[in-house]
Amino acid sequence: VQLQASGGGLVQAGGSLRLSCASSGRTFSSYSMGWFRLAPGKEREFVAAISYSGRGIYYADSVKGRFTISRDNAKNTVYLQMNSLNAEDTAVYYCARHRTTYYYTATKEEYDYRGQGTQVTVSS
Repeated sequence: VQLQASGGGLVQAGGSLRLSCASSGRTFSSYSMGWFRLAPGKEREFVAAISYSGRGIYYADSVKGRFTISRDNAKNTVYLQMNSLNAEDTAVYYCARHRTTYYYTATKEEYDYRGQGTQVTVSS
């Protein structure tokens, strides 16, 4: 299964971006999905997750209240709406899939990310 993230770009501080992640698999709706980000010199951060049903949602404290994760199972796509962006949000963003079908946790170690990420750069 390939996960292709897109929607990144250069934005001014305070601006917004919406990231998308399309899955090539046919079983997208049975997996919880998440987003990671990796910034230079920093550890990989687990940003958000959404359960396979969409009812369970997790946000890291650093993005809570600013980011919104959602999914469209009919389109095999998960989204990350990012508002009020700041320089600390600059990173490569990757989407990830939970290792187990029909299971939801907010434990980053249980998500595998694959495919190319998308660069988000916030200018201050």
